[in-house]
This record gives sequence, structure tokens and C-alpha cells, in this order.
Amino acid sequence: MNKSKPSSSEKLLAWYDRHRRELPWRARPGETPDAYAVWLSEVMLQQTTVASVSGYFSRFLQQWPRVENLAAAPVEAVMQAWAGLGYYSRARNLHACAQKIVAEHGGRFPREEAALRRLPGVGPYTAAAIAAIAFDAPAIVVDGNVERVVARLRALETPFPAAKKAIPALVAEIAPRRRPGDFAQAMMDLGATICTPRGPACVLCPLGEDCAARAAGAAEDFPRKAAKKPRPRRRGAVFFLRRADGAVLTRTRPPRGLLGGMEEFFGTDWRENAADDWDSPFSGVNWACAGEVDHVFTHFALKLVVFVGAAPRDAPTPPGGRWRAPGEMAVAALPTLMRKAERLALNFLAGAGLPDARISP
Repeated sequence: MNKSKPSSSEKLLAWYDRHRRELPWRARPGETPDAYAVWLSEVMLQQTTVASVSGYFSRFLQQWPRVENLAAAPVEAVMQAWAGLGYYSRARNLHACAQKIVAEHGGRFPREEAALRRLPGVGPYTAAAIAAIAFDAPAIVVDGNVERVVARLRALETPFPAAKKAIPALVAEIAPRRRPGDFAQAMMDLGATICTPRGPACVLCPLGEDCAARAAGAAEDFPRKAAKKPRPRRRGAVFFLRRADGAVLTRTRPPRGLLGGMEEFFGTDWRENAADDWDSPFSGVNWACAGEVDHVFTHFALKLVVFVGAAPRDAPTPPGGRWRAPGEMAVAALPTLMRKAERLALNFLAGAGLPDARISP
């Protein structure tokens, strides 16, 4: 009797058992996954690479090894630890979610997708990932890697993002009844290591025989993508003021909105048609232009002009501001954009002698 051919999921799981990635948050074979680690990693990995997340994940676990520890931490400390990882609403939601899990669930993560989705910052993808990976529930997990794998398997002609709606049902067609958590991680690993955006290693793919895009010799042509609209460009200015004792003036952004709750230097609004006659937030400062920094957000690109100035040791603290000592600046919750501005300002000041000035807000 001829044996039936293995299914796509069987081939994929066999490949995963041999080639699974070792990741800091991933349980080893035979170990029970830690829901806290799964949740933390999935939140961090939203629109962020594994390479960028690994160090942050390890530091978070060292500082807050259990969800109860994270819930009890000041939100400012969480934002500070998150600084540089981007998409800062994730950090605020992370802290709020930890508090809700402790207050309403006794420190235990819900096992059901519906209950997980009621937690702050946990959307459909994250809820499915936690349910499948942490609790081996039959949830359909779809991230960018999975979307690419399925689009090639089926040679989907519908361009993204319109094709996204069809992907979960196509994943469900090949998902196995057993080992849903391993299947979800196998699909992610396949997209990350074999079915890559460019130069996919089709000859090594366990699903090569099942792939319509490969059969057509057009793997790199999928997923189809709709033409991108030009990204708007905005401009603004930031004012880096350093006191004679080395302290630097910062403030905290509003808790909601872009970079909410993070620290920044005083500056202007960011506008699409901004003129170059920037208004300083302080009088009596001899400002010098250190140059410009570029930064790209999801919905717009920003060019920020950086001005530097010096203030005397007894300079007052303006409303909403704080003077950060040099040692404090190293650990302040500055987002990547402000770190760019800081580096430019410090490099400029290293070679410039700016006179002190009394300031008034």
C-alpha cells in the first residue's frame, strides 16, 4: 500500500523540529512556554525586528522577571527601559496590561483569545499568538512573515494590503489540529529564514512542492503590492540647552499621541510647510545651528533642525521642564529621534565655545 503524501503542515513541522530558531523568549522542546515571556516578546516584536528586540527583552526580564513586578513598576521606569525601541504607545499599554492582569486575573494570563483581546494593547494578532504559543490553543496566527509565505503558496494576485483579509482563511486551510503553537512559530521561522522578501531560498523550503509562486518561477513577485503613496515630509526645530554644570534641559511629551510620555528637548511643532524662521522658546540665549537630523515615522518623514545654546549654572527651570545631569541623560527616556539630536548637539558643542546667557521662558 502506498503511503499518502505528507500534508503541508506535516512537512513544515518536521522542518521546524530540525531548524527552529533559538530565541530568548521561546521555550525549548519539552518545556512549557511562559505566557509572560510570550506576551512581552510579541508586544516588542510588533513592527520591530528580532535583532532589535532581543536585548530589550532580556533587560526587561532581568528588571521585571514576573508580570507582578512589571505591574508594580512606575510607568516612567518602563518608558525609560523602552526608550529607543519605538512605537511608544506599546510601552504604556504594556504597563497598563500588566496591571490589569494582576488586578483582574490574579497575575495569570487568560487562555482564551476573546479574553486576551480585552487586555490593553492586545489586538487580534497578539491574542492569537499568546493563545497558540503559550497555551497551544487552535488559534490562527498571522504576521508579516506568514502573509508572505501564504501569498506565495497560493500565488495571490490581489495586492496587499487588500489581500490581508483573505490570509487567515488560507492559513486555516493548512493549519494542523495538533501542535498549533509550533505551527505558528514554524510559519514565522519559515518566512524569516527561508521565504524571505528578497532572494528566497526556495530549494531549501519544506513547502517548495506546494508553492504556486515557485512553480511559476515567480516567488519574488509575490506578495503583490499596491503602489505606495508618497510619504509626507515635515520640518521642525529643537533647542538643546546645556547649563554650565553640564545639565541639559528636557521636558516630557503629553501621555497620548506620537512619542507620548517620552522625554524630549524643547522645540517647535512639526509641520509640512514650515518656514525656517524658528521661534526660540527662550529669550536671552545665543543659539547656534548644529545642523539637521532626519527621522522616518510610519506616516511621515521628519527633518529636525537642531539649535544649541549655553546657560549659566543658576539658570531657572522653565515651566514643564527639568534639568538633567549628565549621568541622568544616559538613562533618560529619550526616543531615538531625540538621541539623534543629542549626538549632533554634543558633537557640535565639543568644537564650539558658546557664551553663557541668562534665560527666561
